[in-house]
Amino acid sequence: MKALVCILLLLETFVFVVQQQVDGGLNEKEISQQISSEDGRQNPPQTDTLRAEASTDRQQYCDLGIPDIHAALRELTATVTEHKENIRELRDEMNKKNEEISNLTLSQVEELRKENRDREIAFSAALMESGDGNIGPFTTETTLTYRNVFTNIGNAYNPITGIFTAPLKGAYMFRYSVFGLGGTPSSATIVKNGKHLVVAYDVQDQDRLNSSNGVVLILEVGDVVYVRLGSNTRIHDNGNNHNTFSGYLLFPLI
Repeated sequence: MKALVCILLLLETFVFVVQQQVDGGLNEKEISQQISSEDGRQNPPQTDTLRAEASTDRQQYCDLGIPDIHAALRELTATVTEHKENIRELRDEMNKKNEEISNLTLSQVEELRKENRDREIAFSAALMESGDGNIGPFTTETTLTYRNVFTNIGNAYNPITGIFTAPLKGAYMFRYSVFGLGGTPSSATIVKNGKHLVVAYDVQDQDRLNSSNGVVLILEVGDVVYVRLGSNTRIHDNGNNHNTFSGYLLFPLI
């Protein structure tokens, strides 16, 4: 409001001078004389004192009305400086993290890679490497050895013994299939540490026999899993690899 009063007073004086120049073509001296003459006619002697006071008040209004630009600039500069300091701190922290990562030794990197490799466990195999024929029947249960290995990541499966040995604690998925020819039943069981868990079984007088099964097991380090052919049963295999045994680590456990 004070700034507005100051501006209005200045505009009033400017308009008066311009109007006089337009109306009468008065020069600066004449304008001064006319102003003095008007003051003399219209104001008593004490008017000079009042005019001086009004001028002082006008100046005070103007001074109070003008915002402190320098103070605002100082505040803005302080804010910018603070933001720059925060950005510098963040940059230093990022550089420190990057330096820590780059300082990883080759042995540490290799250790991380080895840890990941230890968690990569999967295998899949079929019974016969070549040819075709029957396996069984036997008077007792017999562990099947799946020698035609397709995959053995982690080397946890042994194609000589047909046994999978868990290299670390975790949840594992196992599946197997059974195929045979009619006339004699076909049966096989998944066994964990000597305990029968699930059975795949089929029997028909003629034609082919097909069955399959699977299970998810929680294994400790060193637990063994394998497939056993049922007593007095028979399976048949050939180049089509009908009989398979597969397993893989779902996820490790602590």
